[in-house]
Amino acid sequence: MALRAGTISYDPRNWPLSIRVPCVVVVLMLTVSTVISDRVLSRLAATQNRHLSELTNAYLDGITSSILPHVLRDDVWEIYDALKRAGSRYKGLDVNWTTVVDADNRVIASSIPKKFPLQSTFAPDVSGSIAEQTQTMLYHATGTARFRRTLVYQDRSIGAIHGEIGIADLVAERWDVLKALIVTNAILTLVLAGFGYLAIRRMLRPIGVLSGHMLDGTEGAVTKIPDAQLGREDSEFGQLFRTYNSLVTSVAERERLLKQLAEEERLASLGRLASGMAHEINNPLGGMLNAVDAIKKHGDRADVRVTSIDLLRRGLKGIRGVVRSALATYRHGKEDRILSATELDDLALLVGREVRRKQLQLIWINDLEDSFAAPANPIRDAVLNLLLNACTVSCKGSTVEFRAQLENERLQITVRDEGPGLPRDVSDYLNAHDTRALPLEDHRGLGIWVVKRLLREIDGTIRATNVVPQGTRIKLTIPAWTRAEPKTSEFKDVA
Repeated sequence: MALRAGTISYDPRNWPLSIRVPCVVVVLMLTVSTVISDRVLSRLAATQNRHLSELTNAYLDGITSSILPHVLRDDVWEIYDALKRAGSRYKGLDVNWTTVVDADNRVIASSIPKKFPLQSTFAPDVSGSIAEQTQTMLYHATGTARFRRTLVYQDRSIGAIHGEIGIADLVAERWDVLKALIVTNAILTLVLAGFGYLAIRRMLRPIGVLSGHMLDGTEGAVTKIPDAQLGREDSEFGQLFRTYNSLVTSVAERERLLKQLAEEERLASLGRLASGMAHEINNPLGGMLNAVDAIKKHGDRADVRVTSIDLLRRGLKGIRGVVRSALATYRHGKEDRILSATELDDLALLVGREVRRKQLQLIWINDLEDSFAAPANPIRDAVLNLLLNACTVSCKGSTVEFRAQLENERLQITVRDEGPGLPRDVSDYLNAHDTRALPLEDHRGLGIWVVKRLLREIDGTIRATNVVPQGTRIKLTIPAWTRAEPKTSEFKDVA
C-alpha cells in the first residue's frame, strides 16, 4: 500500500504507478483466465457427455437387441444371462447395475438381484416417454450417471432398461483440468505482474531523474541533467531531458540578468540618494548665497547683517540635519527646535532667486502667528521642495501661491501652481497612504518622494489635486506633537 502522511492509503488512486499497473495486469489476467477456464471446462464436459452418451447408447443397443425377444416371452434367465454378458463386453463403461422392467414397472431381471428383487416395483430415477426413448442424467455429487431405455415392440411399450454408470473418473479428470488451469493462470499472472512492475519501474526511471532535478531546484540552484543520463536524442525522454536542460539554461540566464539588473538598480538607487542629498543641500545653499549677496551689497546696514547671519545659521543647521539624516539611514536626529512662523517666512527668501528668474508672482499668506509644536526641519524641507517644484513647472509670468493656517489644532499648508498638473501615477502615489512604490522615471519624482518621506516621519498627510483650468494644489496636514523627537522613518530604501 502507498504511504500517505505517515499512514497506509487504501485508495488505489493514491498508489504509485509502479503498483497500479501490475494490479491492473492481475485483474485483467484473472478476468481472462476465468473466461478461458469456463470455456475449457464447458468444452471438456460437453465432450465427456457426448462420449458417455455414445457408449451408453451402444451398450443399450446391444442389450436391447439381445433381450427384446426374451422380454416378450418373459424369459427371466435369458434376460439375466444377456445382462451379464453385456457387462463383460463393455469394459469402457463402469456399469454398476442394469435392471429390466416390464410395462407395469415390475422388475423382470437385474444384474444385482439382491438390490432389485424379481417382480418388485421399480422406482425409477430417470423417467421418459416413447418420444424420449433413451435418457441419461448425471449426478456429479455421487460420481454416477443414470440411464433409461424404453423397450418398444410394434409401437407399443413393453418395458424399459434402467441402469447406473460410475463417472468418478470423468469428474476427477475435470478437477485435474481445473487445478491445472488455476495453477497455470496463477503462475502466468504472477509472472506478468512482476514483468509489468519491472517494466514500469524501468520506464519511470527517467521520470525519477527529472523529478529529482526539479526537487533539487526547489531547494537550491537548478542544475542540468548530465549528458550520460540524457539517452538517445530521438527518444521521448531524450527530447524531454534536452528540453529541460534548455529551460535550465534559460532560467540561469534570466537569474544572471536579474542579478545584473539588481546591481544596476542598486547603483541607480545610490545615484538617486546622492542626487537627493545634493538637492537637499542645494536648497539651503541657495538661501545662504542670497544672504551672502545681501551682505556684500548692504553689509553696512545692521538689520541686513542680522537677517542674513540668521539665515546663514539656519541654512547651516539645515545642511547639518541632512548629513545626520543620511548617516542615520534617512532618520533625523533628535530635533528640539519647533516650527515658528519666521521659519516658514524664510522659505520665501530661499525661493526668491527662482521666482525672479522666471518672473513669477509669489502669493505668500502665513496665518501662523507664533510657533507650532512640530519639528521645523522636516516641514521646512518638505515645503521648500514643493515650492521649488511649483516654480519649476510654472510658466513665465504665472502665479505660485503659499498658504499656512491652523485648523482644528493642525497645521494646514497649501502650495498651488499654474503648471500642467501632476501625472496620474504621481498623483496616485501622493494620495495613497501605505504605498511605498516610487513613480520614478529617469529623474522625475525624486522631490515628491522626499516630501512624502518627510511627511510620514512626522505623521503628516499629503493630498494632491489638479485644479481647473490648469495647475496643481498640494495640501499638507501636520498634527501637533506632544514631544519633539520624530519617529523612525519607514522609508528604508529609495528603490
